[in-house]
Amino acid sequence: MHDHIHPGTTQPLVSPLIIDFFHDAVCGWCYVMSPRLRQVAADLGIQVRHHTFVLQDSREQMLRAFGSMERAKREILGHWAACAQHDDTQSINIEGMRAQNFEYPHGMLSALACQAAYLLAGEQGHWDYFDAVQRAHLAESRNIGDMDTLLAIAVAQGFDGEAFLSAMDSDIAHQRVQADRTQAARLGIQSIPTVLVSSRETGQELARLQTQPADMLKSRLLALL
Repeated sequence: MHDHIHPGTTQPLVSPLIIDFFHDAVCGWCYVMSPRLRQVAADLGIQVRHHTFVLQDSREQMLRAFGSMERAKREILGHWAACAQHDDTQSINIEGMRAQNFEYPHGMLSALACQAAYLLAGEQGHWDYFDAVQRAHLAESRNIGDMDTLLAIAVAQGFDGEAFLSAMDSDIAHQRVQADRTQAARLGIQSIPTVLVSSRETGQELARLQTQPADMLKSRLLALL
């Protein structure tokens, strides 16, 4: 296994820690946490592995969870309000999403798209695509439950459209989504974002962290070194 090289650097990541980041593109708290983790991981030279944690994988699951699609959107935008208070970029657009006439999306299609990005461009490609999809969803009020939207984001990220669609539809993309869900269940992960910190050498879990300020996150990670 090769050490991951962070863009803009020539040195491999050598931290004794490794992070597993469980997230869902429709999750507002993940939008708050991802740029903080990206900066801190780069500062400390920590490899981050990405896992698609799908809260609801279908419209039917959304209906079971919320009772109706209208209620789903109303309740989730209520969560967005709390996220917006902690968003360092101040870009969460609640009213923009409220004004859209499409149903609030479940996370399965965007998870498959993130896995396609991984298959074509590795962990960094997964992260960059995940952040772009989250930005489209939370800041630009675009429908990330729509294939054309997900493809447009991929092309804007530099992916070949045909290759991306093929990767997204592949058995391995579906298997990777399911493997991430199975791993999360085995680990007892029930909420996102979850940042699982382990020893690179032994694989021993050292900490589980949720959304927190970047300086606090950095302090917690430094204390584990």
